Amino acid sequence: MKDVIKVSTVAFNAKWGEKERNLNRMTGYIEAAASEGSNIIVFPEMGLTGYDDEEDKPKPEKMQYKLAETVPGKSSEVIAELTKKLGIYAVFGLPERDPDDESKIYNAACVCGPDGIVGSYHKIHLPYPEPHWASRGTAPFIFDTEWGPIGLGICYDTYSFPELMRYYAAKGCRLYINCTALAKCHGIAMGSSTLEAGCITNQIYIVSSNLAGKDLCNVFWGGSSIIGPSTNVWEAEYFAGYPFTDPRAIQNKMYTAVIDLALASREIFEPNELINGATDFRPDIYKELMEDLLKDPKFRKKECGSN
Repeated sequence: MKDVIKVSTVAFNAKWGEKERNLNRMTGYIEAAASEGSNIIVFPEMGLTGYDDEEDKPKPEKMQYKLAETVPGKSSEVIAELTKKLGIYAVFGLPERDPDDESKIYNAACVCGPDGIVGSYHKIHLPYPEPHWASRGTAPFIFDTEWGPIGLGICYDTYSFPELMRYYAAKGCRLYINCTALAKCHGIAMGSSTLEAGCITNQIYIVSSNLAGKDLCNVFWGGSSIIGPSTNVWEAEYFAGYPFTDPRAIQNKMYTAVIDLALASREIFEPNELINGATDFRPDIYKELMEDLLKDPKFRKKECGSN
């Protein structure tokens, strides 16, 4: 398994509703990243189409519904042909249509690589206003590479539900990808604080790609970054890019860094000799806690898979 990897992430000013224009720009960035020797390039949540919802329109008239594609589909096949040609991984956000139910749309992130389309992740946790058009995903997504397994989450998954990142780290992921659409209306603390905490508590690297600038109505922070464990104990280091609130972060720009995944120690998931080789991480206890919650009528009134 390789340790050293070159990664690019794009603070991307998606043009709302202009799928072909955004796709053309993304292929250009993929070519640019490959020419610099990058192994992976990451684009934001809903980067293919733009994010903002027209709340007054019924679902069939919404941009996300009209521009949704299956995976494989037109856009993913274009990107897959390019990643096969260039030998690079690319991750990008899009509204994905369920091939078995065209009325069901997911907020998804597609992964393409040297062998073509790898697959797609469906966002598990949906904040307002995404339930107006999207259905909740039900499964995590890990893809295997020369650098080991890599985990994928989208925005709200990352900032408010640390269980997903921790699951990936426990499964051996040293790199977590966060495709995101974090707007200025979400405040100044949600993004960078939680990403830095994820790096510190799990001792892994995070590549985050955010929308940048004006969408339809919201202004997005930008703040795409590559962050990971620092050689200063219990700190996170920005290897490329900026925190969300940095005034420079909003520019449409690609950031690239070489990172050493051997420094992703994942210490809490490794055997600890002081406790007879067990791990500090205690999933056996957490399982009991979660099962107790599922049995508690005050907490849970609907089945887990409900939309």
